[in-house]
Amino acid sequence: MIEFNKLKRNLKKDTAGMPVVKLALIGDTATQFLATAIRGMGVERGYNIAIYESEYNQVERQLLDLSSDLYTFDPDIIVIFQSTHKLCVLHSTLDQEKQSILANERIDFVTSVCNNPLLTNKKIIYFNYPEIDDTIFGSYANKVHFSFTYQIRKLNFELMRLAEQYGNLFICDIASLQNKFGRDFMYTPNIYITTEMVLSIDALPYVASRVMDVVGAIKGSFKKCLILDLDNTLWGGVIGDDGLEGIQLGHGLGIGKAFSEFQLWVKKLKQRGVIICIASKNNEDTAKEPFAKHPDMVLKLEDIAVFQANWETKVDNIRTIQNILNISFDSMVFLDDNPFERNIVRENIPEILVPELPEDPGEYLEYLYSLNLFETASYSQTDKDRTSQYQIEAKRVSFSKTFTNEADFLKSLNMVSVVSGFTKFNTPRVAQLSLRSNQFNLRTIRYSESDISSMASNPDIIDLCFTLEDKFGSNGLVAVVIMKKQDSETLFVDTWFMSCRVLNRGMEDFALNIMVERAQALGYKKIIGEYLPTPKNKMVETHYSKLGFQKIKGETAQYELYVDNYHLRKCYIKTAEDDNNTTC
Repeated sequence: MIEFNKLKRNLKKDTAGMPVVKLALIGDTATQFLATAIRGMGVERGYNIAIYESEYNQVERQLLDLSSDLYTFDPDIIVIFQSTHKLCVLHSTLDQEKQSILANERIDFVTSVCNNPLLTNKKIIYFNYPEIDDTIFGSYANKVHFSFTYQIRKLNFELMRLAEQYGNLFICDIASLQNKFGRDFMYTPNIYITTEMVLSIDALPYVASRVMDVVGAIKGSFKKCLILDLDNTLWGGVIGDDGLEGIQLGHGLGIGKAFSEFQLWVKKLKQRGVIICIASKNNEDTAKEPFAKHPDMVLKLEDIAVFQANWETKVDNIRTIQNILNISFDSMVFLDDNPFERNIVRENIPEILVPELPEDPGEYLEYLYSLNLFETASYSQTDKDRTSQYQIEAKRVSFSKTFTNEADFLKSLNMVSVVSGFTKFNTPRVAQLSLRSNQFNLRTIRYSESDISSMASNPDIIDLCFTLEDKFGSNGLVAVVIMKKQDSETLFVDTWFMSCRVLNRGMEDFALNIMVERAQALGYKKIIGEYLPTPKNKMVETHYSKLGFQKIKGETAQYELYVDNYHLRKCYIKTAEDDNNTTC
């Protein structure tokens, strides 16, 4: 982990061009060094953190007083750090009856923050509570509802339940950091006594890293794909030399146990929705044999979205995977036991994250746990289908190579789209795509589930969701458009984003046909679109001009389209209820 002094030096770096995040930090103990660490870690992650740090021990006043400096600052994200130490001091001053409701009262406060109408469009990051064992009851404290141990454990559990209810509440899990490093690492008594700072200097970079993990996920920067080497990474030994019986795998004693447990971790990532791919220097049939035949192999071929095993370089294979998946390199992680291969990939694809795996496979998991590689700000049941969707996409890519004419290929797919507004069924997926979509995203505005739900009932908003299915299978919900009434004749495209999995299928043409159709039906004369550049969405820089919009004079990023003069754009997607393909 980066030391605190390096994070401090980062504040002298030029942050011009980095996206700005307005972040407020409020705590019940001294947070000056934590603020420095968060800003320095932000620079490491490519963010310019514009921070407001409240005065010491003003959490309630800053949040409950609507005239406070917090509301004047108007942050995007609010980080709240109410420490276990201060809670323990409070617990010690109460009688047993009030001790028994301490967790409930703290939950009531956090709930009131989440319900504050002025904060519903803010993202709230709340630190959970590392445990302090005050040893009043010892282990028996687990049976005493008013004990501090009981209350802290109840509080952390109820915080998780609360975060399930409120889409704008995120828990920063610093309790897990103390579980790994120990309380003596996280807290230095003499520093607290003299400075009111409850986090040690050594702990600050780890805590700041966890904060920025959540901030990055909220802002759409997170890892989607894990690319794995095979020999001595997924199993011990070399399959081409040692054969199926000679590789090391299994849950008994020995190094094979380490590889099997590593595969269990990868399997859980796949079940969560992380895309698992293989990049190996091997004969393909030999490389696939353990997946199909080894009795102790946890991962199976159906768990792998893209399997690249050949004698090309790892760099070339990773580029092939990226081309099939249509996701950015900076959303990928590559794991390989070989330092030479790791360095080659880093040098040729600097955007990809390549962790420095330990030499001992038995240490793989603990090392990877510490990196928290796959932080996310959303999860939906559709995530579980992601691997099969990308496997289908690989088949589409292979199938497309049999055509010399793109139009013939698109016709042969028999594509169908269901077009709908926001519903209680698709709202979680819409919110998730809002957080995840970076490349094909015209304005990169992030919306929570509550935001989406409120727009669904707004008569001045046209909300459009698009699915896409073809003869290979369903891609699920792939595009969202939100148009807001600007005046009686004009609609403004507040949001237009699309999954990169369906690029080059004509979905943007299909979507625009539907947008114009809805606008005309409601009597609007003009649609205005806007492109707001980010470091990741340059691919849609010319989106509106390609679709026939005209640039508005004096506006550097806005374009207009008069719907009465519109001619349907040609594409090969049918609406689900339209067998005659009248939309395109």
